[in-house]
Amino acid sequence: MSQEPSPATQTATPATPNGAPDALGAADRAKFAASWRSVGFVEDGMKVGLGTGSTAAWMVKCLGLRVRREGLKIVGVPTSSRTAALAREVGIEVTSLDQAGWLDLTIDGADEFDPAFRLIKGGGGAHLREKIVAAASDRMVVIADPDKDVATLGAFPLPVEVIPFGMDATRRLVERALADLDVDQRRTVFRPAGEGLFVTDEGNHTLDLHLGRIGDPEALSQALNAIPGVVENGLFMDICDAVVIGREDGHVVTRHKQGATEETHLDFAAELALFDA
Repeated sequence: MSQEPSPATQTATPATPNGAPDALGAADRAKFAASWRSVGFVEDGMKVGLGTGSTAAWMVKCLGLRVRREGLKIVGVPTSSRTAALAREVGIEVTSLDQAGWLDLTIDGADEFDPAFRLIKGGGGAHLREKIVAAASDRMVVIADPDKDVATLGAFPLPVEVIPFGMDATRRLVERALADLDVDQRRTVFRPAGEGLFVTDEGNHTLDLHLGRIGDPEALSQALNAIPGVVENGLFMDICDAVVIGREDGHVVTRHKQGATEETHLDFAAELALFDA
């Protein structure tokens, strides 16, 4: 049995590429390949939602390169303070969702996605803002490596954002709800950070649900969001329009919800060299 993945804390910003593809590990090569393809969806004048997490950080860097090299005029709406800081660093104009209004496109990572384009998100601790931003966009493009492609959601712990007040009572209500739902496991853990608990940008905590398998994501999402104290869960459904899957060898597959599939190949040496140009 494979080791149970843990949510994370995969929020560290990847180092700026130095032009040598061998300097990147396999995971970063896959993330870079998907990210490089995904920013090709961005057109001049767009308002773009910018996701959070290690894969999204690569996307922000790639998008920043396009802004600097092509003079691309876009406005980014970050889904976390970390993403906002990185976007400003690479030259992307940043604004709030309220100021931007409606968005043309959101690009974000995912912890899992299934054949129906349903997602688990929130390993980076920002699924509340990510879901709001994605829902306020004409299109959502997900970037991922092949390990995120699953037949059934649930191996990755499902994040649930809860308010601090009465959070232990909220946890008990969540566990009670899980008893009647089609899942394989029912272990719940408040996400730690340092000597305390992880705190989201909204000042809330994250309850990670270790479920093993989610038989009915729609029913689970509805049950969780009906519980007082739950702000939002990490199941994203009927939001994702395309998934870009990058591999460490540079092969990229783009799957569209309508059924079309595209395949491309990234020349690591050529593309990474642009960061040094």
